[in-house]
Amino acid sequence: MQRSLILLLIILGFSSCKHYSDNDSKVVYGDNAAKGKYLEIRGFKMYIETYGEGQPLLLIHGNGGSMKHFVNQIPFFAKKYKVIAADSRAQGKSQDNGDSLNYEMMADDYAALLDAMKIDSAFVIGWSDGGINGLLLASRHPEKVKKLAVASANLWPDSTAMQKEFLDLIRPMYSDLKNKSNRTAAEKKDLKLTRMMVEEPQISLSEINKIKCPALVIGGDHDVIKEEHTMLIYKNIPKAYLWILPNSGHRIMMSYKDNFNKTVDDFFSTPYREIRGRGRFH
Repeated sequence: MQRSLILLLIILGFSSCKHYSDNDSKVVYGDNAAKGKYLEIRGFKMYIETYGEGQPLLLIHGNGGSMKHFVNQIPFFAKKYKVIAADSRAQGKSQDNGDSLNYEMMADDYAALLDAMKIDSAFVIGWSDGGINGLLLASRHPEKVKKLAVASANLWPDSTAMQKEFLDLIRPMYSDLKNKSNRTAAEKKDLKLTRMMVEEPQISLSEINKIKCPALVIGGDHDVIKEEHTMLIYKNIPKAYLWILPNSGHRIMMSYKDNFNKTVDDFFSTPYREIRGRGRFH
């Protein structure tokens, strides 16, 4: 992996995630042979680990990462839900050597995963690129998502959605990888992942307007994703709540893990309510 990409992953919190949960130092999430297995999903082997019992809860991680992003969520939610942690296509332990990779492909992978596990629908938490996958999963496969908590996601990859300094960092990296000849296997993988951040997603407002399930749209007030873009997503999902965390960057579910876990659990546990008319004064 190139030094520039390593730097980017550290900035976004991917390489700095601990494998161990604060709640149970004996469990190594993402490397737990007792809970892990591979499933054949749409032409590749997807690595998953499952924890707990109850209603299914699917966790979708960010770009270049793995289920290890959720070390602080898995033990909390496993007390109440059947937690399904998966490594997305071409990331973590889910290897895929194909040349193409896009968010729609990964969203369809997750729908197929739920089918393979004989799960009709699930609660979903998606962070960063996982949030993009969550939005697409809910719009492309609405029957699969009961409720969606989506954090730090974007609909398109320009300066109206993302901070300029982030774009100024990743665009040269993508250009260098794209123009390099005789790329190694690792560089080919990096190219696929970096290309998505530069050229994708391309999700229209009409697409997320089709999302039928209740959604909790989450962002940080100093996130890589602009807060006005997070609000745009919220405004265009018919049944949505908005939560902007103060003094927060991109690593919401890590930096504010306790508050994040409780708020998302409350959202999943409580029926969605529309607030109109006199209710706005309460």
